[in-house]
Amino acid sequence: MMLRCWWISLIGVCLMTGAATGSAAPRAMPQSSSVPGGVALLELPVVPGHEGPDASAPEVSFEGQKVMVIRRDHGWTAVVGIPLARSPGPAAIEIHAGKTVLRRGFTINGKQYVTQKLKVAPSQVDLAPADLARVEREQPVIRAAVGTFSDSQPDTLQLASPVPGTRSSSFGSRRVFNGQPRNPHSGMDIAAPTGTAIVAPAPGTVIETGDYFFNGKSVFIDHGMGFVTMYCHLSAIDVAKGTTVKTGDPIGKVGATGRVTGPHLHWGVALNRAFVDPALFLAQP
Repeated sequence: MMLRCWWISLIGVCLMTGAATGSAAPRAMPQSSSVPGGVALLELPVVPGHEGPDASAPEVSFEGQKVMVIRRDHGWTAVVGIPLARSPGPAAIEIHAGKTVLRRGFTINGKQYVTQKLKVAPSQVDLAPADLARVEREQPVIRAAVGTFSDSQPDTLQLASPVPGTRSSSFGSRRVFNGQPRNPHSGMDIAAPTGTAIVAPAPGTVIETGDYFFNGKSVFIDHGMGFVTMYCHLSAIDVAKGTTVKTGDPIGKVGATGRVTGPHLHWGVALNRAFVDPALFLAQP
């Protein structure tokens, strides 16, 4: 057993943490990287009512967003996506135990991302009124898909690469289009020829497809408990909303639709509505 300090509301208390009453099959986990755009793996204290092997997971949130909680051999672990826009420094998750709220603190470390300068058609930077109206219609649909939180637990938290090709390290880079700064790049770009098959990197359910101004033809897959993957700039979509997919099932083909400079897959991975670095979920060589 190990003594750790937690917070209940504004009063500090200490609770004993240790092995859970029962055990569960181990799950492949992402790499832990507590930085903006990273993933924090946080062990939880023993929560009253959630101690036994058949107990349900406690509810946990991070800055207003519900987060994934899975059982591991030592107990419950919260898998927290950290938004790219989150400043480094102290942070905390909230653990809901009946009418009591426990706070589990952790630290978000700083990370310096690169700046990328790109040239695109002026019409894709300074949008015409019709294009701007289209973007405003599309954004709620995309946000709703990325924010999906289903109750089913993911089969795995380690992903296969959805397409062969050269992976860029552009996640988190600050994009400057035609000299105008934009939001950081929230996914991994994988270069591949148009028409290359894209496959599901893990089991899940297709929750949305569409053709969007910036993202082009896109597919969104729900893997469970706020774990969502996104595939953009496709030349073809080979699945429909509601399709259940297994690892390796084809979902579309690489293309250059939307705002792009050439054919590639933009692959996004989200946890609790926050896009995080897909590289953290790939098996390490």
